[in-house]
Order: sequence, then structure tokens, then C-alpha cells
Amino acid sequence: MPLEWHYVFMPNAPLAPTVRRRRLGGALRRLRNEAGLSLDRAASAMGWQSPKMSKIENAVQAIRPADLDELLTVYGVTDREVRDVLEQLRSDAAKKGWWQAYSQVVSHLYADYISLETDADVVCSWSPLLVPGLLQSAAYARETIAGITTTRSAEEVTALAEVRMARQSVLSRPGAPLEFWAIIHEAALHLRFASRPGTMQEQLRRLREASELPNVTVQLMPLSATPHPGLEGGFSLTKFRAPLPSVVLLENPGGATYVEGEDAILFERAYERIRATALPVEDSLVRISELEEASGSDRPQD
Repeated sequence: MPLEWHYVFMPNAPLAPTVRRRRLGGALRRLRNEAGLSLDRAASAMGWQSPKMSKIENAVQAIRPADLDELLTVYGVTDREVRDVLEQLRSDAAKKGWWQAYSQVVSHLYADYISLETDADVVCSWSPLLVPGLLQSAAYARETIAGITTTRSAEEVTALAEVRMARQSVLSRPGAPLEFWAIIHEAALHLRFASRPGTMQEQLRRLREASELPNVTVQLMPLSATPHPGLEGGFSLTKFRAPLPSVVLLENPGGATYVEGEDAILFERAYERIRATALPVEDSLVRISELEEASGSDRPQD
């Protein structure tokens, strides 16, 4: 179940630490362990009490730029790029994302994922049931959200569709657009919309046009595919510059689960096997065009 409508934002709930601050804290904990330092020894080297170090690693307390620079020196981090990545993460942690304007419909969990997606260099998606949000047309987004949710008002459905469209800006951001690799099960492209028959044809056109972007790759998993790891369910793998680990989003009827670090490697291997089982890119685009043409002939004639 897509996570944007499974969780309801509570306006009066206390704000949780941003996902960027949590990722920074996790990275600092890993660097401390790699340096062979205990929490107490690292805190002592900084002239801190242990609770302060613990709060930084657990994203309860922010860290100042000068302290981050000194802490990385204590940990023996000399790679300029690594230091720059962590400083950028620290700097961005306090920034408000555009999605916060939709806080009445965007849950903390969904906001976390949008933040991850915004910061990622690469996203690899396996979508067995729906076209990935980054490749959806506006009509498809609204129709699928309206069709699945049972608790959202028409206004909330419209807002969630707007959020999904806004997310797609990462594919065309200046300088470093997100590299997106999408593998979609062919069955997902046979969905029909009784109230708006042209929706799937528009979606297939959008999919074909998006695949022409140099940073977007689309593959289809054919109906005739042999068994593969993707049969266990869909997931999205987000990748970042070192030293930040990859993060995997697993969606399920209970909500969503995040997997990162060494555990994410299993999903990277699974994705390679799914990719090898899917149709080659050129064959996938041919099949998308065929389905687009067929969906046009299926539409009722005026």
C-alpha cells in the first residue's frame, strides 16, 4: 500500500528529527566505530560529556559546523569529498522541504521518503503493481490515489496527486538530475479506468516520453517471465554518495519499512537478478508503444 495515504499527519504531534539529521547521526556513529573509539572516548576527545555525543548520533541534538569538522578530524576522516557530503547533510538538515507546504496530507514517513529521494544520486525501483510515482501522469496519479484510498477527501486526493507530480522535479533538477531505473511488471500496464478511459493511454505515453530522458531507464517484466526475487514484493533502492549508505523502502499493507547499510546489499543483488529477468530496454520500449496503441483502440468511440 503506497505510504503517502496509509499514515495520517497529526498537526499537534511533536516533530520528529529530520531524516537528514538521523542519517548524519548514523554516519557519524559508523565513522566512530570504524575509528575504534567508544562513545565515551570520542566524547572525551571533543571535550564533551557522553550524553551529548549520544544525542548527536541519535539525532536528538544538532551539531555545529566547527564541531563536525573537529569530530571528523578525531575520526581520521581526511577525504575532502566525504567531509563535504557530511557538511552538506548537516547544513540541509534544518532546511524546510517544499513538501512541508502539504503537511496536512504528507505524513512524517512520506516526508522522510521524499527527503531521501530528493538527496539521492540514484533510485532503482521495482514496481509490480503500479507505475512508479516519478513516472506517473497527473491523471493516473489522481485516479490511482482516489481508487485505493478509503479515507481521503477529494481535496486530499488532489493534494496528494500534486505532491506526486512535484516529486518528479528530481528528474530534471539542474546540474545533477536523479538517475532513475524503473522495472515495471507488464501487468501494471493493463489497468483500466472506467470513469476516465483515456488514463492508461496517457500514462503509457508519459512512460514512453520519460524513457527518452538520458537519466531515466525503463524495463518491463513480461507476463511470461521466469521466477525472480521480485516475486516477494516491490521496493525502491535509493543510493547516495559515500559515506552515506543506500536505503531501501519496502511497502506493505502495514505501512513501510526502511532497510539500510549492509542489509541493503541483499536488495542490490536482488535488483540485479530482477533486471536480468526483465525485457531488455529496447524491447521494453517497443512493448510500451504496442500497449499504448492497443489502449487507444480499446477506448470507446464518440
